[in-house]
Amino acid sequence: MLVPYEVCQEILTGGASGFGVTEFEAANWLQKWQTPVNISSLLRNTLDLGEAAVIQLAINQNIQTVCIDETAGRRVARLSSLSVTGTIGILLRAKREGYPVSLQQAIERMLTRGIRLSTTVITFALEQAGESG
Repeated sequence: MLVPYEVCQEILTGGASGFGVTEFEAANWLQKWQTPVNISSLLRNTLDLGEAAVIQLAINQNIQTVCIDETAGRRVARLSSLSVTGTIGILLRAKREGYPVSLQQAIERMLTRGIRLSTTVITFALEQAGESG
């Protein structure tokens, strides 16, 4: 999984809580892009820097699927002929591939940190992970 420089910087800044910084730094399976992406002015003026970088890097590297959670970014990615997944989709894939992921714990941590997820998404994720009920 390729992470643009701009997204790396956003994550490493970590906000007030430092949410996910330790896990991100330890994730040696991620390919972390080391230089800023040359983002088209259209993307830069339409989306936040991280989403714009994800889409531009995918286009530049001929990557077909991007991970974006925000509605506007997902829409622009689809208009750019990219397939889209989100954080929950990545977690489900990791679980299917045998990684020791608890969707329930991940969702609880996300909600505690102010990340909004609909009841529909939560129910679907837990059912797909075999963690419902």
